[in-house]
Order: sequence, then C-alpha cells, then structure tokens
Amino acid sequence: MSHAATLRSLLAAKDMVIAPGVYDGITARLVELAGFKAAYMTGAGTSLSRGYPDLGLLTLTEMAGNASVITRTIDLPLIADADTGYGNELNVTRTVQEYERAGVAGMHLEDQVSPKRCGHLAGKELVSREEFVAKIRAAAAARRDPDFVLIARTDSRAVIGLDEAVWRANAALAAGADVAFVEAIPTLEELEAVPRLVSGPCLLNVVQGGKTPELSLIDAQAMGYRLAILPSLLLSTMMETADKVLLSLMETRTPPSAVGKLNVTQRFQRFRSDEWDALRNRFRDIQPAKAAE
Repeated sequence: MSHAATLRSLLAAKDMVIAPGVYDGITARLVELAGFKAAYMTGAGTSLSRGYPDLGLLTLTEMAGNASVITRTIDLPLIADADTGYGNELNVTRTVQEYERAGVAGMHLEDQVSPKRCGHLAGKELVSREEFVAKIRAAAAARRDPDFVLIARTDSRAVIGLDEAVWRANAALAAGADVAFVEAIPTLEELEAVPRLVSGPCLLNVVQGGKTPELSLIDAQAMGYRLAILPSLLLSTMMETADKVLLSLMETRTPPSAVGKLNVTQRFQRFRSDEWDALRNRFRDIQPAKAAE
C-alpha cells in the first residue's frame, strides 16, 4: 500500500490522525520512533531551519527538496505544506507533481496572495474565491496517484470572517479537495462549529502561542476533526531547550552533564546505524572463492 493510500485509510478510521510537525530528518525520525502514524512537514519549520521567517520566502524546489529528505528518512505518510502553490494553476500543477515525486502522501494549498504569511500572523491577504477554487481544481486534476490527499486551506476567517471561511472550505471540497483546513480559528465556539458547517473531513492546526485556543486532541476528535497537525511542537521545544542549554554554557563555561543522556552510539542507532553496519559487514564477510585445482 502506498503512503497516500495509508493516509486515506487512517483518515477513514475511527481515531483522529495526529501528525506532529517535522522540518528535517532528525525531527521526522523522532516522530516515527515515538509511534505516530503520520508526520507533517511544517512550512514554518522548513523556513526557519533555512534561516528565513515564514513569509513565503522559500521556493517550490526548496520545499520539495526538504520533503524528499523527510520521506527518505521515515516510513510514514507525510503531509506537507505547499503554501500557495507557488503561482497560478500551472505552478500548482507542478507543485503536486513534485510533491508526489518526493514521496509526499498529501499536501495543503491555501488562499493567500503570494508571498504568503504564517497563518497566525496579522496582515494576511486573500486571493479571490474564483482563483482559490481554480487552484484546487488544478491540484485535483494534477494527481497521478488518485490516493494523494489534497487539503484545502483557507485563511479567510482572520480576514473576512467565519462565514466566508466555511463557504471557501465547502467550495474547495466540491472542487476536488479531500480535507478542509480552516486556519486560525480564534474561539472554542467556532472550533466546535467548523466540523458541523463544513461538508467534509476537517483539519485542526494546533499552533503553540498562535491564535487558536488550546484544547486537548481528545476534545478535538469529539468535535469532529479528522486530522490534527502540530507544526510548532518540536520546533518550539527545540528552540526553548537550546536557549536554556546555551545560556547555561555561556554563564557557567561547563557543558551539561552526559549522565542519563544518550551516548554517541545510541544517537546513531536511532538512525539505523546498526543496519548500515550490518550491510557493510555483509560485504566484508564474504570469503573469496577457492581457486580451481
């Protein structure tokens, strides 16, 4: 079964799919080792890991390249941020093709103008209804794998209001999207309302310190959400932990104790070093054939 087919199967199952955000091979492997069934390539994390804020500064090539790194690292369905599709309907078509080649199982496409902004920042601008729906149609038509999951994201709640967000979500589903993603929902009441008002599966974006209220994923599933992404979970944890460790080193000039932490061998083993060593030794252990007498 392809990863795209696996993702569709997960979305059709009883439990909501939880996809922690990843932005490189390390974070992706940690999500897999933790036992999650899917991962999410965060655009913000991808941008920040390359030294840029999440303001639409990365190209399709950079995003698809990062997706390739992640998919070769893990054996999980990867959902990836595809921003605005990097242009018009032609660019959207190429985006779907490149993401499929990269091994991505599903992607989300949004209705901001380009360059976009993080969905939890102020100052977002939208394309027209007609342009958004046309991009969704193009993305749906571009799929080579019919199981590839197309997620339609609308940022219109923060710009125009909930009614417009629901309209765009439903229009996108009618145009061929598989899942609706209403971004930056500001209240619990609206969080509860979206799955009732949208005629299809809904995604919840859980951003720490963002515009959406905090809630348990058990409650989100009870509201009717089928998929939750957590783009900032590992990113914010890494940044905050690194700040503390670096500040301590600067102040004390003493590296943190290694007691109770992974040693070098154990770190590499988490990335299958034993398998690679076995492969090398397999070829080294071959005995030369005896010469004919």
